[in-house]
Amino acid sequence: MKSQDIRKQFLDFFESKGHLIVPSAPIVLKDDPTLMFNNSGMAQFKEFFLGNGTPKSKRIADTQKCLRVSGKHNDLEEVGIDTYHHTMFEMLGNWSFGDYFKKEAIHWAWELLTEVYKIPKDILYVTVFEGSKEENVPFDQEAYDIWKSLIAEDRILLGNKKDNFWEMGDQGPCGPCSEIHVDIRSADEKAKQSGRELVNQDHPQVVEIWNNVFMEFNRKADGSLEKLPAQHVDTGMGFERLCMVLQGVQSNYDTDVFTPLISKVAQLTGATYTKIAGSEEEEKINIAIRVISDHVRAVAFAIADGQLPSNGGAGYVIRRILRRAIRYAFTFLNKKEPFIYELVEILSAQMGDFFPEIRTQKELVMNVIREEEASFLRTLEQGLHLLDQVIADTSSDTIDGGKAFELYDTFGFPIDLTALILREKGYLLDEAGFEAAMQAQKARSRAASEISKDDWKILIPGNVETFEGYDHVTNEVKITRVRKIESKKDGTLYQIVLDHTPFYPEGGGQVGDKGTLVSANEVIDIIDTKKENNLILHFTKQLPENLETTFIAKVNTSLRTSTSRNHSATHLLHQALRSVLGTHVEQKGSLVAPDYLRFDFSHFAKVTDEELQKVEDFVNARIQEQLPLVERRSIPFQQAIEEGAMALFGEKYGDNVRAIKFGDSMELCGGIHVMNTADIWSFKIISESAVAAGIRRIEAITGDAVKNHFDKQEKTLNEIKELLKNPQDTLKAVLSLQEENIRLKKQAEQLLKEKAKGLKAELINLVEEVDGVQFLAQEIDLDATGAKDLAYEIGNTSSNLFIVFGTVTDGKPMLTCYISKELAASKGMNAGSVVRELGKYIQGGGGGQAFFATAGGKKPEGMNEAIAKAKEFIK
Repeated sequence: MKSQDIRKQFLDFFESKGHLIVPSAPIVLKDDPTLMFNNSGMAQFKEFFLGNGTPKSKRIADTQKCLRVSGKHNDLEEVGIDTYHHTMFEMLGNWSFGDYFKKEAIHWAWELLTEVYKIPKDILYVTVFEGSKEENVPFDQEAYDIWKSLIAEDRILLGNKKDNFWEMGDQGPCGPCSEIHVDIRSADEKAKQSGRELVNQDHPQVVEIWNNVFMEFNRKADGSLEKLPAQHVDTGMGFERLCMVLQGVQSNYDTDVFTPLISKVAQLTGATYTKIAGSEEEEKINIAIRVISDHVRAVAFAIADGQLPSNGGAGYVIRRILRRAIRYAFTFLNKKEPFIYELVEILSAQMGDFFPEIRTQKELVMNVIREEEASFLRTLEQGLHLLDQVIADTSSDTIDGGKAFELYDTFGFPIDLTALILREKGYLLDEAGFEAAMQAQKARSRAASEISKDDWKILIPGNVETFEGYDHVTNEVKITRVRKIESKKDGTLYQIVLDHTPFYPEGGGQVGDKGTLVSANEVIDIIDTKKENNLILHFTKQLPENLETTFIAKVNTSLRTSTSRNHSATHLLHQALRSVLGTHVEQKGSLVAPDYLRFDFSHFAKVTDEELQKVEDFVNARIQEQLPLVERRSIPFQQAIEEGAMALFGEKYGDNVRAIKFGDSMELCGGIHVMNTADIWSFKIISESAVAAGIRRIEAITGDAVKNHFDKQEKTLNEIKELLKNPQDTLKAVLSLQEENIRLKKQAEQLLKEKAKGLKAELINLVEEVDGVQFLAQEIDLDATGAKDLAYEIGNTSSNLFIVFGTVTDGKPMLTCYISKELAASKGMNAGSVVRELGKYIQGGGGGQAFFATAGGKKPEGMNEAIAKAKEFIK
């Protein structure tokens, strides 16, 4: 069976059982602060399990793109090494929200596997929860009895809390689970050892393919369990593993999910992939090809869903995955130029029908990956050079683990590549020291981000919160629930939920509202508003004395007005960019704050000044037209798209959406907007820059910020006029100054050259012989460039010279060291080591090559001592 057919049969089967088939949510989560990525099929349904929302149907089925590379579920280091772990994978799932329970879930799972997919019953094993006295949860007799009617008892295993009690996290819905495992070993292997003994033992051919979770408990903050008001079913089946079973192969990578990618990697690198490696070298090549084939899927789909590689947060995780693939290609496939981006073409053809985002975003994904590859390959070159310096500065055969960690942490140089290179050069790595530095950093990171949450204190049970911020900025409200949270970063905070709030929660690029809760006796500041699992959370630093009284919720209207101007201007900016640059422009990210707006978009080149002016003029023309807001709060999604509304990739939309229209600009948006474009007052672009390959960023301001900007510009211009003695033509006066500056610079350069010529003759006479080496160490009255040129000129007169010059320019000391290449090679001398050591006397440091290096410092009075110490490097 082809993988496309396997996926379709799963969905068709559950549709026949009354399930609504829903599309995969984006792999990148935007509205759940507890998760970076969708790491399981149930993540997009959390609000339903928590009782904070109502699903479209009580029965749902889907296939969900998942990513497990951070946090509790992290499979990254196993990927490529074994044959069944992945970064990105598809999770086939069926869900019951308070509808069917164990009987139906188990029977349908068995029917699909054995009757539809026709997997032989004698290669399947199942597990049920053995119970836990510690949790006061009994043995799952019901699941056991159901399985007993379907499968031989010797194929039913009991599992402990680790394997058979599934939890969403430290808190929240949880319950016992029943796993289905498959044994695809050969008959000979099965005869030697029963599959029973290998279940949950990480055997590559005895693997779990499906987990049925029976959610019936809620884990509280104190660790105790309480019964949920309704029972739910949450299942997940690994699509890639299922394909392995149904296609009769022994590895996920031998299925048609991966074989087209593997063939392309082999073609592009000239490497050979062997299903069964005959040597250690072949296995290294196999692992590298598997890593690349797996990782490109994760990176490509993350980018298509809106997450660009970056230096922080989710973007850093994506960058790290891609760099791991590049490093394997660099080390084991000897690939020194970008090529991984070419695999996106295969992904688009293979998965584009079911996941259209990989097809529509193909060009962008390829551009971003290609640029990331080129950048990291340059970093690898830099890292190799830095590693050579570390080796040169080491007196023993073991390289300090802290230094290796610095290479890893600061420059992104992979530790396993460091260890490999060191072994080749005859050095050892202090692995314990590296691990200690790594753990210390992780501890710091955990301490900074650690958050503990109390249970919700429910004040009004069963209340459904409503958002009324589109129509009101003040409301009479009641508090429905509160929770205390503690974090190292922010200290003690409280989250408050209101029955009907005017506060807009952070989302869609727009920051959350701030404001106050006012009662007869006190005023509580709302410092932020966010959304989590369909609850609008109002953050405060203190709780009201009386939680049950009535409050007036007041949004800070000054901040709200400025934010709404920037949000509406963002829509007009999007329209302007598509009009001026072309319809290929798509929004790739935004930030809408009170003081400015930021807009990221796809475009292949720097936006010229002329184009920026056209964009700015376009937006200001729409402001001048005084276009009224046309808001449609609940329009069918498909109708909105057919009417021309812009939808953003990576966003999850419901069946009905909110559409915002100003003239010809129409977008799907949940944010706050002005009632008329005239309210924006004015629009001004502040900057344009690159974010990544094919992604540009514009920052702009509106309203009062524009007025303040021009006021500041006028003040600066007046100050310049005053400095120039109020000339009639300020621009002409500045140009005249520039021309004069150029003339003076040329004169100064000529004088320095003549001075250097005179110095050269003087200094050659000062060269002395020390232990057979021609030695010169002097402080000279030149700048750093002059010192370098002079060192090379004198150096060309002999093959046996050791020179150290000290210079001080504008109070900043600089050391320059030149060593003849022949001398550096024969005596093992290193200019980089010299300047690093001498730099300590001027409170500085630096580096360079073995024959030439420089070091800057902060203490010019230490120069004499540094010069005096130079001779010791020869002696």
